[in-house]
Amino acid sequence: MLPFTETYAQQSAIKLVPQPADLQMHNGFVKIKDAISVFIDPRSGVSKLYAKELFQEIGIQPVWRNKEKDAVVVLKLTKSQVIDESYSLQISLKEKGAIIASSPSKNGLLNALQTIRQLAVKEDQQTGFPLCTINDKPRFGWRAYMLDESRHFHGKIVVKKLLDEMARLKLNTFHWHLVDDPGWRVEIKKYPRLTSVGSKGDHTHMSKGISPVKWDSLYNNRPGQFYTQADIREIVAYAIDRGIRIIPEIEVPGHASASIYAYPWLGASSRKKNEGIRGDLYDITDPKVVKFLQDVLDEIISLFPSKIIHIGGDEANYSHWKESKEINEFMKANNIPTYSDLQVWAINRMSKYISSKGYRMIGWNEITGDNIRNEAHVEAGKSEKLAKGTLVQFWDGDVSLVNKAIEKGYDVVNSDRLFTYLDYPYETTSFEKAYAFNPIPNGISAADSYKVLGLGCQMWGEFTPTSDRVYYQTFPRIAAFAETGWVAPEKKGNYLDFRNRLSQIEEIWKTKGYIKDQEGRY
Repeated sequence: MLPFTETYAQQSAIKLVPQPADLQMHNGFVKIKDAISVFIDPRSGVSKLYAKELFQEIGIQPVWRNKEKDAVVVLKLTKSQVIDESYSLQISLKEKGAIIASSPSKNGLLNALQTIRQLAVKEDQQTGFPLCTINDKPRFGWRAYMLDESRHFHGKIVVKKLLDEMARLKLNTFHWHLVDDPGWRVEIKKYPRLTSVGSKGDHTHMSKGISPVKWDSLYNNRPGQFYTQADIREIVAYAIDRGIRIIPEIEVPGHASASIYAYPWLGASSRKKNEGIRGDLYDITDPKVVKFLQDVLDEIISLFPSKIIHIGGDEANYSHWKESKEINEFMKANNIPTYSDLQVWAINRMSKYISSKGYRMIGWNEITGDNIRNEAHVEAGKSEKLAKGTLVQFWDGDVSLVNKAIEKGYDVVNSDRLFTYLDYPYETTSFEKAYAFNPIPNGISAADSYKVLGLGCQMWGEFTPTSDRVYYQTFPRIAAFAETGWVAPEKKGNYLDFRNRLSQIEEIWKTKGYIKDQEGRY
């Protein structure tokens, strides 16, 4: 190993995003030859194909070794009572083991790889690394980016690009909003009309009042836009290789127009006309509808090994239940006093079914039965209590609702729309405002802070008909949420320091076309 030139070393600085928990810099750099010996602990499950891709990106051709002692770069598992995403990284001038990454988990080693990737510098066509010692771990275990593809479909290539950038930033959860009023985007083999009918529209159609009956004739038999089950398995595997779990969202009881257009008997109002009515709710009191939802969940669970299913639960228009004689009779017979209670009752039934499959349920914070916006036409729940173990994703209402959910014993993911909604313009949610977000609100004790599992940032799709628009709204703000999800508050530093550390990644995003200088997004 040879040190880099003194001039280069003096001019260089370590710029990492997210900021590591503990970083100690040592004097000097180490050069790496084009081909270098690499050992990856075979027990780790780290994909050599993915690791090779990262090494080649920074100018290194890995030559795999079967023994740790024979390698210059070592990625190894350590024994630990706690299996988390932490890692240690040592870069020295040793002939063997010059770069040693260790972690108790596969994802920890992947995080170390991302740090190695960011540390790489080039001089005279050679790759080098600053000598340093890093001990690192995330603040939160839930660091999510959500993509809404119901409103506008983007496809596998875009999703994989987003997963690549999530991995670069050590985000670990891809929340995939596949189902909503405009379109149903995942193949369910038992119910083919979900995609043959329900996947053909998008937000543009719906905003113009075009029903699915007219879509084919108006758009020359437009093909469906959805993911086959083979597509889903391919993307899930791609994400797993990058240390990312995918949590699908299947909406209940509202945001169900696409499925109700396909099968009008699912809807409380639509079944009367045998025609899908926009904004209708599932008739969750009908055993046939319950069976439909369970059948869908069975196929979804077979595709997504994340052990968590998102069921939405937000913005249900109760007028469709109010106008149903059968639903009101059911409520009276079962002593369910309000439509909010009926929703909680139905969601608890889903939670029980999901739990029976070894999965956990999460939903937007209306699932607690609270009238989160204090709307005059919505009566808060009175009798039904959300099932234990359900995860609550806060998105709207007074932030004290986070505290309330925690006081009732629920774990929370904080996705406060005033900070985390990427569909909002930069004038509303600036990069600096996004960086200022703290997922743990005031009033939560240190003893209860662990109940805030982390944060999500949401790329809603009403106004993102193209991939370029998705990239514009996402980059670079996604980095602010990655930093917030990873770094402890006392280590986070100020916004200008963060922007300086991000500059190298921003240059990469510019070359990929995700950031365009002339648009003046800041």
